[in-house]
Amino acid sequence: MVERESREGTMEDVDAVTREVLTASRLLVAVSARSLSAVEDRVTLPQFRMLVVLSTRGATKLVTLADLLHVAPSTAMRMVDRLIAAGLADRQVNPDNRRETLLRLTAEGSRTVEEVTARRRSEIAVIVERLRPEQRRVLIDALAAFNEAGAEPPAPRTDTEPSPLGWE
Repeated sequence: MVERESREGTMEDVDAVTREVLTASRLLVAVSARSLSAVEDRVTLPQFRMLVVLSTRGATKLVTLADLLHVAPSTAMRMVDRLIAAGLADRQVNPDNRRETLLRLTAEGSRTVEEVTARRRSEIAVIVERLRPEQRRVLIDALAAFNEAGAEPPAPRTDTEPSPLGWE
């Protein structure tokens, strides 16, 4: 009986966390959509995700990019073609293996990622500022664990970015 209650309690915890993460993901998708509004005529949310992956990984093979985005290589190729047409990405021959093509951001692609990320960061900061300091500490630990479990690399810090809790 105790073992069954323990498992049920665990499932209830999993359900409660899942429900809260789903709610938070709706909020974050809304923030993401708003942050993309200035470039939505050129970039969709999935295309922006591709730009972010290229931004964090650098020049990348198409197959690797498709794997990282969990899409078919043909889907990734169509996305890349659109980004190239928009001047946000380009192809280059791999200097280590001339039979391979690498995909990378252009300067305009990098600027787009930086601008959208800055808008997103600003809007998220407004939300985080509404939390008490102890809630922020708990959230940092919880989200770090969640991101690690999902194998998501951390967002880069900016040179001018203060510590997440305002510490020096």
